[in-house]
Amino acid sequence: MIDDIFVFDNVIHLYDMSTPNMRRDRADAIPARDKILAHVSKLRCPGVPLHDDPDFDWARRWEVDEMYDLVFNGSATDMAMTQVVPMFDWFEDWYAPVLTQYAMAATHPTRVMFCGGVDPMYRGLNDALEQIDFQVGTLGAKSLKFYNGHAKIADCWRCDDERIAYPLFERAHKAGVRVLQFHKGNPYGLQNIEYLSPIDLQGPARDFPDMDFVVHHLALPYFEEILSIAARFPNVYLSLAGYMTFYRIAPRRVQDHLGCLLQMVGADKILWGSEAALAGGPAPYLKAFMELDIPEDLRVGYGYPQITHADRKKILGENFARLMGVDIEQKKLELASLDTADVRADTGTVKA
Repeated sequence: MIDDIFVFDNVIHLYDMSTPNMRRDRADAIPARDKILAHVSKLRCPGVPLHDDPDFDWARRWEVDEMYDLVFNGSATDMAMTQVVPMFDWFEDWYAPVLTQYAMAATHPTRVMFCGGVDPMYRGLNDALEQIDFQVGTLGAKSLKFYNGHAKIADCWRCDDERIAYPLFERAHKAGVRVLQFHKGNPYGLQNIEYLSPIDLQGPARDFPDMDFVVHHLALPYFEEILSIAARFPNVYLSLAGYMTFYRIAPRRVQDHLGCLLQMVGADKILWGSEAALAGGPAPYLKAFMELDIPEDLRVGYGYPQITHADRKKILGENFARLMGVDIEQKKLELASLDTADVRADTGTVKA
């Protein structure tokens, strides 16, 4: 924890950007991968283990042990959700594969929850429905992630398409999943940005009122659109997934956006997300978030509220814990017991 704040990271990914996972039938696969890595490298905070190591290969398949070390031993994070990224454009086994994310949660069930993911354009709608049953019923997925914008127009789909998207949401609901998550904005390479607009979430949010919809990356550059949607729809939440990477290079922009979010949407609907490992470890971004304030000129000029300690507690952990049914006080006891067992195991007095 940071001070008395329970940190529940909405999104970490065990990526597989290794060359063996790149599609051999797509000539643009490796160039697209390299562009993603080059872009993100400009945002990572320097001076943190791995970030400045010239020999560290980011085009890798992330394993459970190194991710655990990066997220939990390397920062004040208490819990995290590892999320599938069902992007098949350039990846054989997807950008963040199902079984790798499952392995992370299965190995560390006290700290990690598993978010599955499907895409109806990958192998058809029926396969996606079967995958929902498998990922939820067999692998224990507590949430599902969708990525409906792709590099080829024929692979794109809309979240308000009642023939393609609604059966996915209905199957998830039937399986007991109430939290659905969406990559919006933040296009990769030459993808058509309009397919990553959040406006197609208004229909589902209205038609599935007992489900919650989490939008990642603040849907940038569609900030005004998602601001309006989240302000109007009570079941739409916004994840800061990877967003705090911008604070080092554009602090004013982040202060402006966060002030606007607090004013128009409220602290109860904002979720913390580090986007580890591609953004690097969570530690520098948690530190930046704890130190961030809304400048006086923005508060006077735009009427933004100042961010409070209570706001930080909600954003960093309380909101997502509430969505995922986690009792924070009970979880603190579980983690304390787990940490004690780990310490004893290191001394050889207890077999953990």
